[in-house]
Amino acid sequence: MIFQLDKHDIRFPDPALAEPDGLLAIGGDLRPERLMEAYGQGIFPWYSDETPILWYSPHERFVLFPEELNISKSLRQVLRSGRFGVTYDQAFADVIATCAVQPRRGQQGTWITADMQEAYIGLHNLGKAHSVETWYDGQLAGGLYGVSVGQVFCGESMFSRKANASKVALASLCQSNAYALIDCQVYTAHLASLGARMIPREVYRRYIARS
Repeated sequence: MIFQLDKHDIRFPDPALAEPDGLLAIGGDLRPERLMEAYGQGIFPWYSDETPILWYSPHERFVLFPEELNISKSLRQVLRSGRFGVTYDQAFADVIATCAVQPRRGQQGTWITADMQEAYIGLHNLGKAHSVETWYDGQLAGGLYGVSVGQVFCGESMFSRKANASKVALASLCQSNAYALIDCQVYTAHLASLGARMIPREVYRRYIARS
């Protein structure tokens, strides 16, 4: 069953009631209180300009445990070389805007709509959303952003303008010891090659509950 959210009530139905594809509810808005209520239950928005706001809670969650990050020999060499500078929360708006226009294999358009960008910049200004930036010769070369829920970093998107730039950002996040779990939400072969794997939603929600 897919639930219609009330404009004034930020509560969500039980995530266990989500459809097989993870779709749980539609509607509502992207105000900070609703977004943080969603992330606190393992729910996230994922939609396009052509649809209403769609809220998902997959039955299996694609996650990366920082200690399981697969650092290849070539990536290790890049990290040791220091060719990329790494910062945190220095260019959040630039990171999310670049993620929105990053070409994705097999995907047309973007789910990072203008409203989504505005909403997550709002979360960033409240200290709830964060970015990791990588720099090359003083220029933004790659990065990622997501929402922090205690010991869980709910990753939203990443981009690279130079080879390995986003991997360096992810490696830095994993090595920061700030999080016990990085939520990658849905499967991608790229993140699987870096060590991400599926866990049941119930296990994922235990990590969220500890936050």
